[in-house]
Amino acid sequence: MSADKHQATAALVLFSGGQDSTVCLAWALDRFSRVETVGFDYGQRHRVELACRQKLREELAKRFPKWRARLGEDNIIELPELGRISDTALTREAAIELQENGLPNTFVPGRNLLFFTYAAALAYRRDLMILVGGMCETDFSGYPDCRDETLQSLARTLRLGTEKEFSIETPLMHLTKAQTWQLAQRLGGDSLSELIVEHTHSCYLGERGTRHEWGYGCGGCPACELRARGFWEWRGEQASAAAV
Repeated sequence: MSADKHQATAALVLFSGGQDSTVCLAWALDRFSRVETVGFDYGQRHRVELACRQKLREELAKRFPKWRARLGEDNIIELPELGRISDTALTREAAIELQENGLPNTFVPGRNLLFFTYAAALAYRRDLMILVGGMCETDFSGYPDCRDETLQSLARTLRLGTEKEFSIETPLMHLTKAQTWQLAQRLGGDSLSELIVEHTHSCYLGERGTRHEWGYGCGGCPACELRARGFWEWRGEQASAAAV
């Protein structure tokens, strides 16, 4: 896609307040002329992430004037029924563990499919044909709705069902978590990396009382372990490059 076409396009980012969606928001702001955001409240156990969203938007606008001019409206869509019908460790108090089918019990069936469908309904009205999400095959927890094949099939369904040229962009799809930290550094330098450490939320248990070098969290849930491992791998690569 040419630079001119990029400047003429607008995107809607699925923005949870987590690390991945924040990197995706920065990616979109660096790439498109108008970027709006949407978050979903579905009764998630770690809904503290929703409280991070506005602070993150404010900090991005303050630290990056070029992006401030491109950052548009924010929306929150409430989906309480998804949490009510989902018997998962993300929507009720339960230990996080693998199920008999091999999937972790943090998998919320249909979540990403619903998110993109609702996002498309909003985007249809606001003429935002590019939908951006932070799903990833490389480091994902086995969730079938995080796969590229799933999401591109959904994009085709959205185009057929709306007669609009929707596309789904997933810039982290084939990145490791360390590469996600690298992408943030490349997009916004130390300022963006520090913002992600301080203000994004990943912990499945909603823990914001303990501050680690990689950010806040319990340090023991799968989301914290993945984030910490990627952070230290990235920092190690930085140190190795500086020593050369």
